[in-house]
Amino acid sequence: MDTTDTLHPRPQLTRPDWTSLDGVWEFAFDDEDLGRGDGWHDGRALPRSIEVPFPYQSERSGIGTKDVHEIVWYARTFEVPPAWRGDEPEPRDLLLHFGAVDYSTEVWINGRLAGRNRGGHVPFSFNIAPFLVDGANRITLRVEDRQDMYQPRGKQSASGKPVRIYYWCTTGIWQTVWLEPAPPVRIDALRWLETEPDGRLSFEVHLHGPAAAWTVEADVIDEAGNRVAFAQAETRFATATLDVRIDAPQAWSPDRPYLYGVRVRLAAGGRVLDEVGSYCGLRRFEAHDSHFHLNGQRTFLLMVLDQGYWPDTNLAAPSAGALRDDVEWIKRLGFNAVRKHQKIEDERWLYWCDRLGLMVWEEMPSTRNWSLEAEEALLAEWERAVTRDAGHPCIVAWVPLVESFGFPALYRHPGQQAFIEKLVLRTRRLDPGRLVVDNDGWEHTDLTDICSIHDYTQPGEKLRDRYAETLATGVPPAKGWYKDKPLFLAGGQYRGQPVVLSEVGGFLSEPEAADAPRDRLFDYYGSVRSGDELLERYRDLIETLGTLTFLAGACYTQFTDVEHEKNGLLTFDRQPKVDPEQVAALHHALLERYRNG
Repeated sequence: MDTTDTLHPRPQLTRPDWTSLDGVWEFAFDDEDLGRGDGWHDGRALPRSIEVPFPYQSERSGIGTKDVHEIVWYARTFEVPPAWRGDEPEPRDLLLHFGAVDYSTEVWINGRLAGRNRGGHVPFSFNIAPFLVDGANRITLRVEDRQDMYQPRGKQSASGKPVRIYYWCTTGIWQTVWLEPAPPVRIDALRWLETEPDGRLSFEVHLHGPAAAWTVEADVIDEAGNRVAFAQAETRFATATLDVRIDAPQAWSPDRPYLYGVRVRLAAGGRVLDEVGSYCGLRRFEAHDSHFHLNGQRTFLLMVLDQGYWPDTNLAAPSAGALRDDVEWIKRLGFNAVRKHQKIEDERWLYWCDRLGLMVWEEMPSTRNWSLEAEEALLAEWERAVTRDAGHPCIVAWVPLVESFGFPALYRHPGQQAFIEKLVLRTRRLDPGRLVVDNDGWEHTDLTDICSIHDYTQPGEKLRDRYAETLATGVPPAKGWYKDKPLFLAGGQYRGQPVVLSEVGGFLSEPEAADAPRDRLFDYYGSVRSGDELLERYRDLIETLGTLTFLAGACYTQFTDVEHEKNGLLTFDRQPKVDPEQVAALHHALLERYRNG
């Protein structure tokens, strides 16, 4: 198994040679937007330093100011190992990768523009080989991150200060930066088409190169290191499809997260040009009869909401190990799934969900207001997120929108409704095999695969009373818990989809904060004054969920405290507020009750 120290930053498409550029960079604020005109990309030193990949608003960055600076610059020098440069007739490309930079980025190498990117939550890369010089080379970045209600920003405040459910901002680089040498004709991406528990495996290999006679081969390797399948395809185009059949296959599940290694080679004339490593899990997750089925077994999704924030680093993980630690905590608490809320997480986190066995709802960070330009930005970034992550067996549902965020007139605006349907259809086109939640919480269209409901009704007795008619008829209420929001938009209706209470609980659990003023801030959640009281409230909720026999899943709010929002099962610095084993025992009993249902 890979360790947190050796894990590749792009686990599903690996080459052996790469190096991180994380560490100390030069840095500058550019509040008056002078840098471009004054030529800050020409090699001059920037006045401050910053620890990459931490945003300047975080303590770990070495700066830590919370003031709003909408334009920032980064720079650093680096040298390229001679073996990575290549020579004629075998030159090599050098790919500069950014895990995520919020929001609009321009990159110069040695004063020459290498490329631009728009979108703060997805990776991008440039081939910088044409811009390199012998000896020291210099990278310069200009990043613009406006307090803009129309750009996808997730839970980042648009006012510059945290308020209610919104938090301090993350500007600039917040995921790892790395270099990778690669052949100019290479494997660019793998697109998994079929990963069935009966051993059927099919995937596309996307090539970076001209039309020619290419051979693509793949080995499938079990966890013992044995080759269990081989496939080969000939193509004259930039895409090849490989079909594999594995004998005596091992399926992936949270209880047994079996992963197969995959080695893919590109060759021409009997000569290997490129080779990459990947992995896959064989599993089928589907919805029918108003329930979920994993590999043919009826499965209850017991999720926790995870926002992916940390005390000293904001959206950035404090270390590679912190990503694994969070997955291990969620598993220890007895959840079998997680709803990653308003964040496209570092891909290494998804690797650990794959490796350790945790199902995932992946969710797009929302805009805060609506315009045609906002729609375009949201869709473009969402398509890139789905494309990046579609190969992860842990992901069981895509969630492009939550609670109509950024679409305030959704119920009565036909254009906004049409766009939500477009989001669903584009998602299915990119990844036909997964379920899609069109708008998590309420105001669903007729296209949603899951009827998800946000409901903080407390205590358990009142929650059960609210769904008494649903228990009798199987049909969820027409109006939601929050301000009588309709569960479906006009023209849409419930048609037997699995029902998931995808936000419940949310008990404010900081004893010194459990007072009237604080309760007005969290007036929907209620408060507790001790760990024992939190456990009893949680027990009441979980036992009540077990009596709601129409449910196919539920999601507790939330995994950890986040800044001023103190309703986690763990504190912001990942300390448990209640005994994890007691929480896990409650979850085990709920899952057993469902299995025996």
